[in-house]
Amino acid sequence: MVRTPDETCPTDEPELRMPCPHLEQLPPEPAPRTPGRCEECDEAGIHAWVHLRTCLSCGHVGCCDSSQFRHATAHHRSTGHPVMRTAEPGEDWRWCYVDRAVV
Repeated sequence: MVRTPDETCPTDEPELRMPCPHLEQLPPEPAPRTPGRCEECDEAGIHAWVHLRTCLSCGHVGCCDSSQFRHATAHHRSTGHPVMRTAEPGEDWRWCYVDRAVV
């Protein structure tokens, strides 16, 4: 099942998660660079993000695709970093931009 990162993502149903070779290529999970804030929105003085996502390659925190500026996806496009995870409290899922799947 392919989902977009902003659809409701199941966290307790591993059979809905896809295998992803990009997970094996990631460094140890980095700490979020700006916990609780989108880096680019914060720099611009904007606080209108909907949800936050953390890059699992470098710790960049960006706003989701439901947010006006979609900084998490822009980060992937500019860097090629493949996998992000939700930064929302109580959620535990990851999205691979390359495979376009919850992993």
